[in-house]
Amino acid sequence: MAPIVRWAGGPRPLLFDLAVAGFFTWLAITHVSAPVAWPPVVAAAVFGALLVRRRFPLAALVIAGAALVAGANLLPLVVAVYTLASRRGPGWQTAAGGAVALAAFLLPAGIRWSEDWPYVLLGAGVFLLVPLLAGLWWHQRAKLLAALRERAEQAERERDLLTERAVVAERRRIAGEMHDVVAHRVSVIAVQAGALTVTCDGQAAAAAEVIRQNSTAALTELREVLRVLRDGEADVHPASGLDGLGALVDDARAAGTRAELSVPDPLPEVAIPVGRAAYRVVQEALTNIGKHAPGARARVAVAVRGAELTVEVADDGSGDRAPARELPSSGFGLVGMRERVGLAGGTVHTGRSGSGFLVRAVFPLTTDEEAG
Repeated sequence: MAPIVRWAGGPRPLLFDLAVAGFFTWLAITHVSAPVAWPPVVAAAVFGALLVRRRFPLAALVIAGAALVAGANLLPLVVAVYTLASRRGPGWQTAAGGAVALAAFLLPAGIRWSEDWPYVLLGAGVFLLVPLLAGLWWHQRAKLLAALRERAEQAERERDLLTERAVVAERRRIAGEMHDVVAHRVSVIAVQAGALTVTCDGQAAAAAEVIRQNSTAALTELREVLRVLRDGEADVHPASGLDGLGALVDDARAAGTRAELSVPDPLPEVAIPVGRAAYRVVQEALTNIGKHAPGARARVAVAVRGAELTVEVADDGSGDRAPARELPSSGFGLVGMRERVGLAGGTVHTGRSGSGFLVRAVFPLTTDEEAG
């Protein structure tokens, strides 16, 4: 069963209503020009009516009007009129309450209309009409604010929806461009490399097979990325972690880089974002060595030092760095590497090391979420 009276917002509104009810009850009984009939009964009725005036404004007004007829002060009736108008607004309850308040105002006055009507109109206007109009204004203001708030929330929802639609459209456009351009080019490379493996022999056939395998793997990964961009699917093949470093080193060796791998046994257990970031660091570093210093000797080292995981990729600078052999570069490899490592909670350092180049990434073994 629902309670008769509920104070929304906690104890503050309750304390305010208790104070208002007590103050105006005291005024109703003590500040009168004539004796009040049954003072304890009238005081209890006025106090209860003012206490529940928000939930039962019409009943509170009727009780305050009856108390006025019994000889109590007019001010509780003024409060009840304002509360009724502000809570119910223009409607039959407000009209009925106004009629009851006017009747209660006129009954105990002993008015002589031939002489007192100007004072009656003035008193009714000050004590009844003014609080009635003030309550109606407050009611309309509250409705207007609620409508404006709802309109603002609706506009925000529509803006978010339009933004989401724009993002989806842009993702599909990018997916279409990648499919039409990148997928086509990589498919041609895979087909031509496959033909070379059949028509050539020896070292040329082996190199063509490496090209075919890598281009086929690139097509598979590209299809997964396109599915994510176009349909928002998240169940693509997850990126490898530390356990995939061996395959990366093998691919680099097949491409002509003399790569060596040093990892602890067993491999340390790291968070998934850390493992993926470490894998991508090694992948990007080996790719850069193959592009800018083919044939160089590269060293990939993974070590645990205290509570940190260190990943280093360095080359000795012995590769062929002829500009004519360098492939086109987007310039975003190191930037993306730093962003990925930063998202995993680590730091990365890149720079010259002797005659070669060094990439060092340091990750925490325990993330903030696991520590908490």
